[in-house]
Amino acid sequence: MVRIRLRRVGAKNKPVYRVVVADVHAPRDGSFIETIGYYNPITSPETVVIDEEKAIKWLKNGAQPSATVLTLLSKLSIIDKLKPSPKKRSRAKSTTKEKK
Repeated sequence: MVRIRLRRVGAKNKPVYRVVVADVHAPRDGSFIETIGYYNPITSPETVVIDEEKAIKWLKNGAQPSATVLTLLSKLSIIDKLKPSPKKRSRAKSTTKEKK
């Protein structure tokens, strides 16, 4: 199973995270399949850069985002592009019997 999650890089007390696609069993800072972006919580405002095409490709292929990555994808409205648009339903008028 593949997961989209954060990989910590940066100095002590100055974290910077890479958004990576990795195997579920790989350690947090261990091996990964592909880097699709980065997240810097130290800057004001927070810096979030994620390659939209790569993220959508991995999500369509079944990769599960972690809770934090799901929040970041929602902020960038990448999750909204993945969901199908709601279709208009044509409702047939219900026929009611008139009371006499």
